[in-house]
Amino acid sequence: MTIVFHCEHCGKKIEAKDSAAGKQGKCPACHNKLYVPKLDPDEELKLAPIDESDEERKKRLLAETYQLTQDILRERETLEGTPVGPVPEFQADKQQLMKNIIAYLRNMVDGEIDRAEVYAKLIIPFGGKAVKVLDEIAVSEIPEPELADIPQQVLSGFIRNLRTRIS
Repeated sequence: MTIVFHCEHCGKKIEAKDSAAGKQGKCPACHNKLYVPKLDPDEELKLAPIDESDEERKKRLLAETYQLTQDILRERETLEGTPVGPVPEFQADKQQLMKNIIAYLRNMVDGEIDRAEVYAKLIIPFGGKAVKVLDEIAVSEIPEPELADIPQQVLSGFIRNLRTRIS
């Protein structure tokens, strides 16, 4: 005879052997720890015994999560509270164009769309010159240090997007 029950975490229907009754196991679907209930027709279904070490670990992890969330919120308030200086005046030289393109790409990746848009407005008027710099960045085997942590596909997508806007 098999014991049929549902995982308390993912809800998947589980069939276990009678020998597993009353023991801890893992759900085959979500791999969370679960209790295989004992089935006795005369007795009501009992809840899983509480594993004190798991409960302590969960409490500790929840406390850490709460603390990290609070730290992030405080940091965000600090960052948003400090005024962001104006974008420096644009110069037409290639080095400055490269800096603005890198700043645009970095802001896009970081989700700072408004800041990226400011840089885009500085880049777009230089048309062909900006496209050449974008092409250099796109074909470069060693990316600029500011862009090194960005996956190549993501970077290529943002470069393509800016090239389209320029053309």
